[in-house]
Amino acid sequence: MCASLRADERAIEGLPIRLVISLVVGVACLSVMMGTISGIETLQVTEVDVEPHPEVTTPGGTNVTVTVVDPEGSPVSGATVVAKSGSARLSSVATAETGAGGNATLSLSPSLGPNQQEGTVVFDVKPPAGSSYQDTRTNTHLLVVES
Repeated sequence: MCASLRADERAIEGLPIRLVISLVVGVACLSVMMGTISGIETLQVTEVDVEPHPEVTTPGGTNVTVTVVDPEGSPVSGATVVAKSGSARLSSVATAETGAGGNATLSLSPSLGPNQQEGTVVFDVKPPAGSSYQDTRTNTHLLVVES
């Protein structure tokens, strides 16, 4: 029986076509899986930014309304905005949570150092819990200029 199997050369004929069929089926399955994964919204993360109003202020007490927005400019509610010293100094860190319109109002009192004509107040955002938002890039700053 062993000699008859050794003499049989038909096995090699089907091997290349079987490999081609396996490759085509594998690529088709992979493309379906990749399409499914890319369609899942929960895996995608959206960066947020801030829009301070006014964008430019002078040293001293002022109220600044900060709007947290997504890349399309839509407001993000439930985010926490943190204002802290940049090149302009604040006496303490200020925080506020955005409302339904994505706005948060912060009472700030920025100051500039001696011979300093301008500086910035830096904003960080803590996105709403359980959302697909993140804040990893630098946000828009509030410019403080000496009048």
